[in-house]
Amino acid sequence: MSLYDIPLRTLSGDPISLADYRDQAVLVVNVASKCGLTPQYAGLERLQKEYGDRGFTVLGVPCNQFLGQEPGSAEEIQTFCSASYGVTFPLLEKTDVNGDARHPLYAELTRIADAEGEAGDVQWNFEKFLIGRYGQITRFRPRTEPEAPEVVAAIEAVLPA
Repeated sequence: MSLYDIPLRTLSGDPISLADYRDQAVLVVNVASKCGLTPQYAGLERLQKEYGDRGFTVLGVPCNQFLGQEPGSAEEIQTFCSASYGVTFPLLEKTDVNGDARHPLYAELTRIADAEGEAGDVQWNFEKFLIGRYGQITRFRPRTEPEAPEVVAAIEAVLPA
């Protein structure tokens, strides 16, 4: 099964898949509202605004696996993201990114190594996976800010022409 065939659901429960973004660059990020890294939402939203009209989207994936830092309901998550950070990018339903109940999307993404050559489990909230328009994937660990030069360069390298 390709990444593009894996069924996903939006925060509101509607079915989608990465096929909806096949010719775009997508930054998949597991997010949480009660984490020390939560301010990264602001940088993610700036990336969305900067590159959204050029074939790019952030795809937020709420996850409660790291010290219960995303305890809210779908409505609470949506309200928090909109009110606190003005989030306009799509959010998926709350998802497990590690362990026995790991979502198939993350089963595929976690096979990808980071810049140090390390693959495996998501380390914490706000781990980022950039999927280019031809399916190439670049992984950035949680403490890498969304607007770090290496993230911006990677996004610009895979934007549609």
